[in-house]
Order: sequence, then structure tokens, then C-alpha cells
Amino acid sequence: MVDLLPKEIFAFLLVFSRLGAMFMLLPALGETAIPMRVRLVMALAVSFLIYTLVGASLPGIPGSPLMLSLLIIIEIFIGIMIGTAIRLLLSALHTAGTIIAMQTGLAMAMAFDPAQGAQSALMSTFLTLMAVVLIFITNMHYMMIAAMLDSYTLFPVGAEINTSDFAEIVIRTVANSFLIGIQIASPFIVYGLLFNVGLGIVARLMPQLQVFFIAMPLNILIGFMILAIVLPAGMMWFLQNMESSLGAFLIPR
Repeated sequence: MVDLLPKEIFAFLLVFSRLGAMFMLLPALGETAIPMRVRLVMALAVSFLIYTLVGASLPGIPGSPLMLSLLIIIEIFIGIMIGTAIRLLLSALHTAGTIIAMQTGLAMAMAFDPAQGAQSALMSTFLTLMAVVLIFITNMHYMMIAAMLDSYTLFPVGAEINTSDFAEIVIRTVANSFLIGIQIASPFIVYGLLFNVGLGIVARLMPQLQVFFIAMPLNILIGFMILAIVLPAGMMWFLQNMESSLGAFLIPR
């Protein structure tokens, strides 16, 4: 028992090092709006669950303190890599919300965005919070927990890390997130172009008309009408792409 207990504690610490770093960055599960103690309890509970599944494949205690510290640092680094790659998926809605706010005249309305940890356009905050709610409603957070388990097959403990493959995943994720954000906001880009061209024509035809005072409330009204029409399709498009992106971290069964 004296020899077994330190090995079990060390193995659990390895699992918690990786999963704790993931919980710090994952969307929905690691939001700053969730109290820190709640996130810590969730990370400990999921770590214990996954430890019971992968504990037999974990290495023993290294012989030197330097190797022990290096192993824990590598596990934390892997958790940060995976958590960051999944967190980047939410940047699509931040991009879309910023474009929508600019096109509808709401860019000056700022609010704290829990997903970004800073102030952003109100429309970006609305879309990211809606995405977090939809992740829980559609049980997509289970895919994130499954990705935590499969990470021990994709990135075995103590094995060499293929940073080039991870860099490729991050680059592809950032590019796809930006593309999805532009696609979600594309109706507002077309609307903004047509609306501003129309205002320019009206201002040239009727110089005495105060176009600015008429255009601002009209721009916001039409923008909300378009948002009500395209929001369900846009969020469904985001969820489908997020599901396919999470599939890159899962092992087919």
C-alpha cells in the first residue's frame, strides 16, 4: 500500500494536469462566468473519471525531480494546446457579431464578453452567449469530454509531441472560424452595402434632407429584422461546423 499510493497519486496528478488546463480554456465548460470553485470541482470529477479509464496506460514515477517536472509541464502544454484549438471555434461568432454590429450601427454598444474575457460589441456578446447555451442544449459538451479521453490515444503520456500537426490544426481552425464568421455575417455585409449606397443616392438627390437622423433608427430596425430571419440558420451552421471540428480530436468508433 505504501508503494501503491504514491503511484496512484502521481497518475491522477498527470491526468489532472492535462484536463485542468483544458477546463481552463474550453468553451461552455471553462467560461469565466462559471465560479472558479465549480470549474475546479468539475475538473477534479472528470479527471477522476478519465483516470479510472486510462490509469493503466500511464507511466510510473520518474527517477529524477527534473523528469517529473518536465512530464507535468508537457501534460499541461498538451491540455493548453487542445483547449486553445477548441476555444478558437468561438472566435467565428465574435467575428460575425463585430461585423453585424458595424453594419447595423451598434458598434459603439460595448459589453463584457465572458467568452473573450474583455469588452466587445454587444452583438458579439449576444452570439457567443447563445452559442454557449446551444452547446449545453445539444449536449455537445459531451463531445469535449470525449475529446479529453481520446487525447490520451492521440497524444500518449510521455510520447513525443508532433507540434507541426498541431500547428496545422490551429491554422486550419483559425481559417475556418474566420470563414464561418464571414459567412454568418454575409447577409449584413450585403445589406450594409446596399443601405449605404441608397443613402448616398438619397443625400445627392435631396441635400436638404437630414439623412443621418433618418438612417440611424432605420438601419437598426432593418438590422434586427434581418437578424431575426438569419439567426437560426447562422447558429445551426456554427454548430454543424463546431461538431465537425471537434471530430478532429475524436477517434472513430
